[in-house]
Amino acid sequence: MTFALEPIGHVSGGRTEAIDDDWAASRVRIQLDPARFTPDSLLGLADFSHAEVIFVFDRVTDEEITTTARHPRGRTDWPKVGIFAQRGKNRPNRLGVTVCSIVAVEGLDLVVEGLDAIDGTPVVDIKPVMQGFLPRGEVREPAWAAEIMAAYW
Repeated sequence: MTFALEPIGHVSGGRTEAIDDDWAASRVRIQLDPARFTPDSLLGLADFSHAEVIFVFDRVTDEEITTTARHPRGRTDWPKVGIFAQRGKNRPNRLGVTVCSIVAVEGLDLVVEGLDAIDGTPVVDIKPVMQGFLPRGEVREPAWAAEIMAAYW
């Protein structure tokens, strides 16, 4: 079974290259497709502090996709882990998910900070972050995962 996803909009502004770190100050505009949406689509989103943005790593080629284990960022001092135990862009379906701060809602545009997607990236969904959907209980992660994120934001 396959699924066809049509972008709801695109990232405008911010970085033009996918560099691994320092994404916190990246402010971008997600522009919804005016042929499919009206400003009503974003109505109420400004009442939330954060949004979860689902996007496509559209510049990853078929040859770059991995389905097996690898060292995150190629660092052999970190353990080899499967693609589903990391958040790298070379994923089978090329989907990225990031929780970012909502700066403003302006018509068909959502302005956010901390989205680790580059200018032109297709966005396939936006969801408000609600406390009821956050993890319940303690979040556990291996040491390498904390290290990889130390300079990410």
